[in-house]
Amino acid sequence: MSFPVHTLAPQQFPTLLHEIPQPPQTLNYRGLLPDPTLKLLAVVGSRQYSTYGKQVVDHLIDGLSGYNVGIVSGLALGIDSLAHEAALRNHLYTLAIPGSGIPDDVLYPARHRGLAKRILEAGGGLLSEFEVTFTATKWSFAQRNRIMAGIAHATLVIEATEKSGTLITARLTVDYNRELLVVPGNIFSQNTAGPHQFLKLGATPVTHAKDILYTLGIDPDAAPQKASACAPHADRSLFEAVEHLSPAEQAILSTLSEPQETDTLIRCSKLPPHEANAVLMQMEIKGLIASENNLYRRRT
Repeated sequence: MSFPVHTLAPQQFPTLLHEIPQPPQTLNYRGLLPDPTLKLLAVVGSRQYSTYGKQVVDHLIDGLSGYNVGIVSGLALGIDSLAHEAALRNHLYTLAIPGSGIPDDVLYPARHRGLAKRILEAGGGLLSEFEVTFTATKWSFAQRNRIMAGIAHATLVIEATEKSGTLITARLTVDYNRELLVVPGNIFSQNTAGPHQFLKLGATPVTHAKDILYTLGIDPDAAPQKASACAPHADRSLFEAVEHLSPAEQAILSTLSEPQETDTLIRCSKLPPHEANAVLMQMEIKGLIASENNLYRRRT
């Protein structure tokens, strides 16, 4: 299934982006935008990561599995792609913000177009302020970094040299009064010189996923739970009123105790986005549901 490009008006931007200086004028996206209840963690780091860097990504993001956390990164080579992969493996929402437009033919880097497709198929999203035909340039990555720092509640830095572009995102995170988290590393490695700069300036050191959860205001000792918007409807008469509902149709109706936005409905149905969209169309034709202004409601 194709994932078309949609454009957001400024009033539709994620709330945190309204709080930064020079917010984007427009935003284009594919797939699903993050649920407003999610705590978003931007994960950034070196393109030339070490074995230690990969171990850190896997260790920390594996520890976030099941919690109401989404992973934001830039789809770049290195730590970015590892973060997206770890999020997919742990069934966490992930949002890629590349330094290019987001259609397949301009998406950068080209070798990660397959990763982008898997992000979309898993219910994640691609987001960019650049025009749909825009190809990546040297300056576009630095400009993109402010979106990553601005949309996330906290930023986690994993490996970066002293002159790495990753540090732009770290500085912006501090400027935006967001939480900056840093993974300590080998004091003899150039790859950890950047993070250690920020540790000296008071960034929060991270050695365990619990450190991230505490920073995001999530109790790590509480049982992981899904957002309340995804709670199934308990009234079985809902299904008794309509014969021959398929499991997919039941999954959709179980979330519609009240009208739901399209993105939330698809996410909560636990169906692949392409399948959920097809089921929604069929259910509208059958008269089971109705949609208006991006909201779906039951008709049964």
